[in-house]
Amino acid sequence: MILTVTLNAAIDRTVAVPSFQVGRRHRSVDSRTLPGGKGINVARALSLLGRPVIATGLAGGPTGERIIEQLQEESVLTDFTRIADESRINLAVADPTSGVQTEINERGPQVTDEELEAFSERLEYLIAGTRICVLAGSLPPGVDVELYGRLIKELKARDVTVLLDSYGEPMIAGLRAGPSVITPNQREAEELVGHEFEDDAEQFTGVTELIGLGSAEAIITRPNGCVAAVGVGTERALYEVEIEPLETISRVGSGDAFVAGFVAARYENGSPADCLAYAVACGAESTQHFGAGTVDRERVEGLLDQVEVREADQPATLS
Repeated sequence: MILTVTLNAAIDRTVAVPSFQVGRRHRSVDSRTLPGGKGINVARALSLLGRPVIATGLAGGPTGERIIEQLQEESVLTDFTRIADESRINLAVADPTSGVQTEINERGPQVTDEELEAFSERLEYLIAGTRICVLAGSLPPGVDVELYGRLIKELKARDVTVLLDSYGEPMIAGLRAGPSVITPNQREAEELVGHEFEDDAEQFTGVTELIGLGSAEAIITRPNGCVAAVGVGTERALYEVEIEPLETISRVGSGDAFVAGFVAARYENGSPADCLAYAVACGAESTQHFGAGTVDRERVEGLLDQVEVREADQPATLS
């Protein structure tokens, strides 16, 4: 089983607004409202890809009830811990004429120590049947930034592969705990290593630096692909993976679809190259839909022939 953890779940509304300009009045041409938060988006995509997945985390108030009910309507299995405070609502404005998206995300609910303890106890039960766990997204305000790090240690102690996809202090703390895989985008990766990447060569250097920070494998996602250091020990290698750009409807959640694709292929024991190719195909196909984590499995498989996977000549000389 694959488990996704979303501690700051949300209702996400995406609206399409051609030629969007700040301060102007617009009419949307399309919209979609779905349960969200990065882990939930990954769970949705995994379910659409036909992989066994359970979405867990925290959900509060009427918004939390709506999150759970709508996931059940989508046939996504859930096991959320209920909290008293209200889960958040987010808005994304996607401009189909430029491909630019603008996101406005609420901070999220207050969570008590007792509610976090109840979640931890539930997670301990769920771990028993889990092979891969995705810890994704922000933490609610006031939650200890070390939480992801503690969860990673617990999961690793049970031989669960852990993919961490967060940012800021929770990501840094989680890295110190040694996750199996991390998947920052370029901006997030630059923040983690402390410098900008001027070219592709520096991105390769950056992905190896991420390994040095604690993760066993690291992937830096890009709009049309990724650079990655994947594999175990002496078999770890550097890859660059690309696909020709597709005409974009919305990029909201494309990174989450990428994560889902990588996890889906890893769950099926795919090779590093196959996992990266499937991830890139999922991320690209997701841009053809409104609603984060929405992918078409047949169209993903049809895109695989368009994905170019190149292994770097130099080895991933990592400790």
